[in-house]
Amino acid sequence: MSLIVALGLGAATALVANTVDPVQQHNSNAVWFENWIGLSNATMVVAAPNGKISQVHAVSGTPVYELDRAEAMDGVYRFELRAATDEKVEIVNPIDNGRGNPETSMAKPFYMTGHFVVSRGVIITPEDIKEE
Repeated sequence: MSLIVALGLGAATALVANTVDPVQQHNSNAVWFENWIGLSNATMVVAAPNGKISQVHAVSGTPVYELDRAEAMDGVYRFELRAATDEKVEIVNPIDNGRGNPETSMAKPFYMTGHFVVSRGVIITPEDIKEE
């Protein structure tokens, strides 16, 4: 389930940590992120143009989505990226689960969305066409 659907757009926007700024990178068959400092336990959910959903999880380091060239469809692939930051935030309403003292803080979540384009079975950088 999408984090936006689960929490609502306003709550998802509030989850963005301003101190972390991963940069999307790609080659012909993979998408990953640079400037990954301070993030862990990441999940990238990718939606293909036909609606097929794929998930990539990485406990440490950047998640890497690899395009399956046998099943690649041309079009726009959309993704959402969720991860934990090194920063801690207070849990306002801690839950007592009966296993000792409840946790009072948690890792601040990071969330971002984006897209990439596949043409002729490879990931491309779309041309920026300007009208003159």
